[in-house]
Amino acid sequence: MGIYGQDWASYQSSTPNTSGLSFAFVKVSEGLSYINPRWVSQRDHAKANGLVWGGYHYPNMNNSARAEADYFIDQVDWKPGDVVILDWEGYDTANSGVPKSTQRAYKDAWLRYAKSRLPHNPVGMYANLDYWWNVDQDSFCADFLWIATDGRAAGDPGIRAPWLFHQYGESDGLDRDYCHLADTAQLRAWALSFQPAPPQETDMPQWITGRVDPGVQPTVVLLPHGTAWDTYNRRLHLGMDQITDAPATASVRVALHNGTMWRDIESVRLASASGSVDVIINENDVKLSLQTDAAGVSFAVETW
Repeated sequence: MGIYGQDWASYQSSTPNTSGLSFAFVKVSEGLSYINPRWVSQRDHAKANGLVWGGYHYPNMNNSARAEADYFIDQVDWKPGDVVILDWEGYDTANSGVPKSTQRAYKDAWLRYAKSRLPHNPVGMYANLDYWWNVDQDSFCADFLWIATDGRAAGDPGIRAPWLFHQYGESDGLDRDYCHLADTAQLRAWALSFQPAPPQETDMPQWITGRVDPGVQPTVVLLPHGTAWDTYNRRLHLGMDQITDAPATASVRVALHNGTMWRDIESVRLASASGSVDVIINENDVKLSLQTDAAGVSFAVETW
Protein backbone atom coordinates (compact mmCIF):
# COMPACT_ATOMS: atom_id res chain seq x y z
CA MET A 1 0.00 0.00 0.00
CA GLY A 2 1.27 3.48 -0.82
CA ILE A 3 2.16 5.62 -3.84
CA TYR A 4 5.36 6.99 -5.31
CA GLY A 5 6.65 10.33 -6.50
CA GLN A 6 9.79 12.30 -7.25
CA ASP A 7 11.18 15.76 -6.59
CA TRP A 8 12.66 17.72 -9.47
CA ALA A 9 14.97 20.72 -9.79
CA SER A 10 16.80 22.45 -12.64
CA TYR A 11 19.18 19.54 -13.14
CA GLN A 12 16.27 17.30 -14.12
CA SER A 13 14.66 17.32 -17.55
CA SER A 14 11.79 19.67 -18.27
CA THR A 15 9.73 16.54 -18.97
CA PRO A 16 10.89 13.71 -16.70
CA ASN A 17 9.46 10.22 -17.06
CA THR A 18 6.27 10.05 -14.95
CA SER A 19 5.58 6.34 -15.32
CA GLY A 20 4.40 4.84 -12.03
CA LEU A 21 4.29 8.21 -10.27
CA SER A 22 1.43 9.84 -8.38
CA PHE A 23 3.06 13.13 -7.40
CA ALA A 24 5.97 15.43 -8.21
CA PHE A 25 7.46 18.21 -6.09
CA VAL A 26 9.35 20.84 -8.07
CA LYS A 27 11.89 23.40 -6.88
CA VAL A 28 10.58 26.84 -7.75
CA SER A 29 12.89 29.27 -5.98
CA GLU A 30 15.84 29.80 -3.67
CA GLY A 31 16.58 32.77 -1.45
CA LEU A 32 15.48 36.07 -2.92
CA SER A 33 17.03 35.87 -6.38
CA TYR A 34 16.98 32.38 -7.90
CA ILE A 35 14.19 30.83 -9.97
CA ASN A 36 14.42 27.34 -11.41
CA PRO A 37 14.25 28.02 -15.18
CA ARG A 38 12.47 24.70 -15.77
CA TRP A 39 9.89 24.78 -13.02
CA VAL A 40 6.94 25.87 -15.19
CA SER A 41 7.61 23.17 -17.77
CA GLN A 42 8.09 20.57 -15.03
CA ARG A 43 4.85 21.59 -13.30
CA ASP A 44 2.85 21.56 -16.52
CA HIS A 45 4.33 18.19 -17.49
CA ALA A 46 3.43 16.71 -14.09
CA LYS A 47 -0.14 17.98 -14.20
CA ALA A 48 -0.63 16.93 -17.82
CA ASN A 49 0.25 13.39 -16.75
CA GLY A 50 -2.23 13.34 -13.88
CA LEU A 51 0.22 13.88 -11.00
CA VAL A 52 -0.49 15.85 -7.84
CA TRP A 53 1.92 18.78 -8.01
CA GLY A 54 3.77 20.70 -5.32
CA GLY A 55 6.26 23.55 -5.43
CA TYR A 56 9.09 24.03 -2.95
CA HIS A 57 11.40 26.83 -1.85
CA TYR A 58 14.99 26.45 -0.65
CA PRO A 59 15.82 29.17 1.89
CA ASN A 60 18.66 31.53 2.61
CA MET A 61 17.98 31.84 6.33
CA ASN A 62 19.96 35.07 6.65
CA ASN A 63 16.98 36.71 4.95
CA SER A 64 13.53 37.57 6.20
CA ALA A 65 11.32 34.49 6.19
CA ARG A 66 8.37 36.62 5.14
CA ALA A 67 10.26 38.21 2.24
CA GLU A 68 11.36 34.81 0.98
CA ALA A 69 7.87 33.34 1.33
CA ASP A 70 6.48 36.26 -0.68
CA TYR A 71 9.19 35.80 -3.33
CA PHE A 72 8.32 32.12 -3.68
CA ILE A 73 4.52 32.41 -3.50
CA ASP A 74 4.40 35.25 -6.01
CA GLN A 75 6.08 33.13 -8.70
CA VAL A 76 3.14 30.72 -8.89
CA ASP A 77 -0.51 31.01 -9.88
CA TRP A 78 -1.55 28.60 -7.14
CA LYS A 79 -4.46 26.32 -7.93
CA PRO A 80 -6.66 24.19 -5.66
CA GLY A 81 -4.77 21.04 -4.78
CA ASP A 82 -1.28 22.49 -5.30
CA VAL A 83 1.09 21.61 -2.44
CA VAL A 84 3.28 24.30 -0.83
CA ILE A 85 6.63 23.22 0.65
CA LEU A 86 9.56 24.69 2.56
CA ASP A 87 12.75 22.71 1.88
CA TRP A 88 14.18 23.24 5.36
CA GLU A 89 17.88 22.40 5.27
CA GLY A 90 20.98 24.54 5.26
CA TYR A 91 24.26 22.83 4.51
CA ASP A 92 25.22 25.25 1.74
CA THR A 93 27.56 28.22 2.13
CA ALA A 94 24.70 30.71 2.53
CA ASN A 95 23.19 28.86 5.51
CA SER A 96 25.94 26.91 7.23
CA GLY A 97 26.94 29.87 9.39
CA VAL A 98 23.40 30.83 10.38
CA PRO A 99 22.78 30.04 14.07
CA LYS A 100 20.47 27.09 14.62
CA SER A 101 18.16 29.27 16.70
CA THR A 102 17.76 31.57 13.70
CA GLN A 103 17.11 28.58 11.45
CA ARG A 104 14.39 27.33 13.79
CA ALA A 105 12.76 30.74 13.95
CA TYR A 106 12.93 31.06 10.17
CA LYS A 107 11.19 27.70 9.71
CA ASP A 108 8.27 28.54 11.98
CA ALA A 109 7.88 32.07 10.60
CA TRP A 110 7.98 30.93 6.96
CA LEU A 111 5.42 28.17 7.46
CA ARG A 112 3.00 30.32 9.45
CA TYR A 113 3.22 33.22 7.02
CA ALA A 114 2.91 31.01 3.93
CA LYS A 115 -0.18 29.39 5.46
CA SER A 116 -1.69 32.79 6.15
CA ARG A 117 -1.27 33.68 2.48
CA LEU A 118 -2.42 30.32 1.14
CA PRO A 119 -4.92 29.08 3.71
CA HIS A 120 -6.69 26.83 1.20
CA ASN A 121 -3.61 24.89 0.06
CA PRO A 122 -1.64 22.34 2.09
CA VAL A 123 1.52 23.96 3.43
CA GLY A 124 4.26 21.77 4.86
CA MET A 125 7.93 21.10 5.33
CA TYR A 126 10.71 18.90 4.02
CA ALA A 127 13.48 18.00 6.48
CA ASN A 128 16.05 15.26 6.80
CA LEU A 129 16.73 13.32 10.00
CA ASP A 130 19.57 15.61 11.04
CA TYR A 131 17.37 18.72 10.89
CA TRP A 132 14.35 16.94 12.36
CA TRP A 133 16.29 15.55 15.35
CA ASN A 134 19.04 18.13 15.93
CA VAL A 135 17.76 21.51 14.71
CA ASP A 136 13.99 21.35 15.16
CA GLN A 137 12.68 21.73 18.71
CA ASP A 138 8.93 22.21 18.39
CA SER A 139 7.96 19.66 15.69
CA PHE A 140 5.96 22.36 13.91
CA CYS A 141 5.57 21.50 10.23
CA ALA A 142 2.23 23.18 9.44
CA ASP A 143 -0.04 20.76 7.51
CA PHE A 144 2.36 17.89 6.81
CA LEU A 145 5.89 16.54 7.15
CA TRP A 146 8.00 15.31 4.26
CA ILE A 147 10.88 13.46 5.89
CA ALA A 148 14.11 12.37 4.19
CA THR A 149 15.98 9.27 5.38
CA ASP A 150 18.36 8.01 2.74
CA GLY A 151 19.05 4.28 2.81
CA ARG A 152 15.82 3.17 4.51
CA ALA A 153 13.00 1.32 2.79
CA ALA A 154 10.19 3.36 1.29
CA GLY A 155 7.59 3.98 3.97
CA ASP A 156 9.99 3.27 6.86
CA PRO A 157 11.59 6.62 7.70
CA GLY A 158 12.53 5.61 11.24
CA ILE A 159 10.64 8.35 13.11
CA ARG A 160 7.57 8.25 15.33
CA ALA A 161 6.25 11.67 14.35
CA PRO A 162 3.36 11.64 11.88
CA TRP A 163 4.63 12.02 8.33
CA LEU A 164 2.94 12.02 4.94
CA PHE A 165 5.84 11.85 2.48
CA HIS A 166 9.13 9.98 2.72
CA GLN A 167 12.16 10.67 0.55
CA TYR A 168 13.82 7.29 0.77
CA GLY A 169 16.66 7.47 -1.72
CA GLU A 170 18.14 8.53 -5.02
CA SER A 171 18.82 6.67 -8.23
CA ASP A 172 19.62 7.71 -11.79
CA GLY A 173 19.97 11.30 -10.58
CA LEU A 174 16.41 11.42 -9.25
CA ASP A 175 15.20 11.72 -5.67
CA ARG A 176 12.61 9.02 -4.93
CA ASP A 177 9.61 9.65 -2.70
CA TYR A 178 6.80 7.68 -1.10
CA CYS A 179 3.39 8.63 0.32
CA HIS A 180 1.51 6.27 2.62
CA LEU A 181 -1.93 7.12 1.16
CA ALA A 182 -3.61 4.40 -0.87
CA ASP A 183 -3.69 5.93 -4.33
CA THR A 184 -3.46 9.12 -6.37
CA ALA A 185 -7.16 9.84 -5.90
CA GLN A 186 -6.78 9.79 -2.12
CA LEU A 187 -3.75 12.10 -2.27
CA ARG A 188 -5.60 14.49 -4.54
CA ALA A 189 -8.62 14.45 -2.24
CA TRP A 190 -6.34 15.29 0.70
CA ALA A 191 -4.72 18.16 -1.21
CA LEU A 192 -8.13 19.53 -2.18
CA SER A 193 -9.56 19.14 1.33
CA PHE A 194 -8.08 22.49 2.35
CA GLN A 195 -10.40 24.31 -0.03
CA PRO A 196 -13.44 25.96 1.59
CA ALA A 197 -16.61 23.95 1.33
CA PRO A 198 -18.96 25.21 -1.41
CA PRO A 199 -21.97 27.10 -0.08
CA GLN A 200 -24.91 24.84 0.52
CA GLU A 201 -27.97 25.78 -1.43
CA THR A 202 -31.12 25.70 0.66
CA ASP A 203 -34.41 24.47 -0.75
CA MET A 204 -35.68 27.21 -3.02
CA PRO A 205 -39.13 28.62 -2.33
CA GLN A 206 -41.22 28.79 -5.47
CA TRP A 207 -42.78 32.04 -4.35
CA ILE A 208 -41.76 35.20 -2.55
CA THR A 209 -44.88 37.15 -1.65
CA GLY A 210 -45.76 40.44 0.02
CA ARG A 211 -47.73 43.64 -0.09
CA VAL A 212 -46.79 47.08 -1.41
CA ASP A 213 -48.23 50.08 0.40
CA PRO A 214 -48.04 53.72 -0.67
CA GLY A 215 -45.38 55.91 0.83
CA VAL A 216 -42.15 57.74 0.23
CA GLN A 217 -39.99 54.65 0.80
CA PRO A 218 -40.34 51.85 -1.74
CA THR A 219 -40.70 48.20 -0.82
CA VAL A 220 -37.36 46.48 -1.49
CA VAL A 221 -37.17 42.70 -1.95
CA LEU A 222 -33.81 40.92 -1.90
CA LEU A 223 -34.14 38.10 -4.42
CA PRO A 224 -32.30 34.85 -3.65
CA HIS A 225 -29.25 34.17 -5.77
CA GLY A 226 -26.47 31.65 -6.08
CA THR A 227 -25.53 28.73 -8.25
CA ALA A 228 -28.90 27.05 -7.93
CA TRP A 229 -30.97 30.21 -8.45
CA ASP A 230 -28.89 31.16 -11.50
CA THR A 231 -30.51 28.35 -13.47
CA TYR A 232 -33.93 30.00 -13.16
CA ASN A 233 -35.69 33.02 -14.59
CA ARG A 234 -38.09 34.99 -12.42
CA ARG A 235 -41.55 36.37 -13.04
CA LEU A 236 -43.01 39.14 -10.91
CA HIS A 237 -46.80 39.04 -10.51
CA LEU A 238 -48.50 42.29 -9.52
CA GLY A 239 -52.18 42.45 -8.65
CA MET A 240 -54.87 44.21 -6.65
CA ASP A 241 -57.69 41.70 -6.79
CA GLN A 242 -55.87 39.47 -4.27
CA ILE A 243 -56.33 42.07 -1.56
CA THR A 244 -59.45 44.12 -2.26
CA ASP A 245 -62.62 43.56 -4.21
CA ALA A 246 -63.46 47.27 -4.29
CA PRO A 247 -62.77 48.97 -7.62
CA ALA A 248 -59.35 50.59 -7.38
CA THR A 249 -56.36 51.48 -9.50
CA ALA A 250 -52.68 51.85 -8.72
CA SER A 251 -49.48 52.77 -10.48
CA VAL A 252 -46.51 50.59 -9.56
CA ARG A 253 -42.91 51.46 -10.35
CA VAL A 254 -40.60 48.43 -10.71
CA ALA A 255 -36.81 48.83 -10.49
CA LEU A 256 -33.79 46.54 -10.16
CA HIS A 257 -30.50 47.15 -8.34
CA ASN A 258 -27.42 45.31 -9.63
CA GLY A 259 -25.09 46.18 -6.76
CA THR A 260 -24.18 49.58 -8.18
CA MET A 261 -27.31 51.46 -9.16
CA TRP A 262 -31.08 51.30 -9.46
CA ARG A 263 -32.60 50.94 -12.92
CA ASP A 264 -36.31 51.28 -13.73
CA ILE A 265 -37.55 48.31 -15.74
CA GLU A 266 -41.32 48.82 -15.73
CA SER A 267 -44.11 51.21 -14.77
CA VAL A 268 -47.36 49.29 -14.41
CA ARG A 269 -50.94 50.52 -14.09
CA LEU A 270 -53.14 48.08 -12.19
CA ALA A 271 -56.90 47.85 -11.82
CA SER A 272 -58.45 45.61 -9.20
CA ALA A 273 -60.95 44.26 -11.67
CA SER A 274 -58.43 43.17 -14.29
CA GLY A 275 -56.36 40.59 -12.40
CA SER A 276 -52.59 40.65 -12.30
CA VAL A 277 -49.76 41.89 -14.48
CA ASP A 278 -46.54 39.92 -15.02
CA VAL A 279 -43.05 41.43 -15.31
CA ILE A 280 -40.13 39.22 -16.40
CA ILE A 281 -36.89 39.52 -14.39
CA ASN A 282 -34.15 37.82 -16.43
CA GLU A 283 -31.17 38.91 -14.34
CA ASN A 284 -29.41 37.24 -11.40
CA ASP A 285 -28.08 38.68 -8.13
CA VAL A 286 -30.38 41.72 -8.03
CA LYS A 287 -32.66 43.55 -5.62
CA LEU A 288 -36.22 44.39 -6.57
CA SER A 289 -37.85 47.73 -5.71
CA LEU A 290 -41.61 48.31 -5.86
CA GLN A 291 -43.28 51.68 -5.26
CA THR A 292 -47.01 52.35 -5.49
CA ASP A 293 -49.39 55.29 -5.15
CA ALA A 294 -52.33 53.23 -3.90
CA ALA A 295 -53.05 50.63 -1.26
CA GLY A 296 -54.00 47.08 -1.98
CA VAL A 297 -51.19 46.01 -4.28
CA SER A 298 -49.83 42.50 -3.81
CA PHE A 299 -46.73 40.97 -5.38
CA ALA A 300 -45.34 37.49 -5.85
CA VAL A 301 -42.02 36.42 -7.39
CA GLU A 302 -42.03 33.01 -9.03
CA THR A 303 -39.07 31.03 -10.36
CA TRP A 304 -39.54 29.24 -13.65
